Amino acid sequence: MSSVLKTNALESEAIYIFREVISQFEKPVLLFSGGKDSITLVRLAQKAFFPAKIPFPLLHVDTGHNFPETIAFRDKLVEELGLELIVRNVQDAIDEGKVVEETGKYSSRNSLQTTTLLDAIEEFKFDACIGGARRDEEKARAKERIFSVRDDFGQWDEKNQRPELFDLLNGKIENGQNVRVFPISNWTELDVWSYIEQEQIEIPSIYFSHKRKVFIRDGMIWSHSPFVYQDEDEVVEERIVRFRTVGDMSCTAAVDSYAATISEVVGEIRASTISERGARIDDKRSEAAMEKRKQQGYF
Repeated sequence: MSSVLKTNALESEAIYIFREVISQFEKPVLLFSGGKDSITLVRLAQKAFFPAKIPFPLLHVDTGHNFPETIAFRDKLVEELGLELIVRNVQDAIDEGKVVEETGKYSSRNSLQTTTLLDAIEEFKFDACIGGARRDEEKARAKERIFSVRDDFGQWDEKNQRPELFDLLNGKIENGQNVRVFPISNWTELDVWSYIEQEQIEIPSIYFSHKRKVFIRDGMIWSHSPFVYQDEDEVVEERIVRFRTVGDMSCTAAVDSYAATISEVVGEIRASTISERGARIDDKRSEAAMEKRKQQGYF
């Protein structure tokens, strides 16, 4: 019973945050990756504004190196719910010379998303970007407020944040500033999965066990893909795996798993001693990797 009450309290908080966004901002957008957290946000937004449709678009910053299953699910969800989807591509920023694509063993387009995101915010004049980051994921995200102000360069100053007392959210911003909003900031990975189970939310198949061609590097399970650099001595094998978190193929590792249903995933997470972000290859670059990206304007 206590777990049910906790989940409902978190849902109520998230719905309150969504409604505060609509009341305080003129042009919000929901940052959508096709992962479980952003899918959960869509369900919460549906509840917040029912029976009306979700009153803002979804924005996907597409690296071009996403899992095909995620893109297929994104398009299916948008069509079924009649949502507005805006897609902006990292490849365009590369072609225009705004960013330089990384090369080598650990190359990834993940950090290149920042420029594309900031360009999209400027293009559409979004003043609030709603995202699925959670404080339990990573140390830099634990420092964030629910309404996290970015300056006119899109940068985040972790030492200059507004207090949020008694659920009072201050969305007042100056010209050029925008706010990143995190409705499920206080949720844990287990909370998200429990909510997906409770609401019977459909999610991409790669979250469940499946056979995939992979190779091992640095003790992590990398996907075999044309988008992922691979040394000649790194042997491709087939394993039964799933993904706990979903991002760019070059920065997201799989985990060995036979969890084929949501209830089995929930049980697996309860028993896990490794954090969800332990499968994010991009976080391994340095202990401050995420914080540095956020300071530069990353989600």
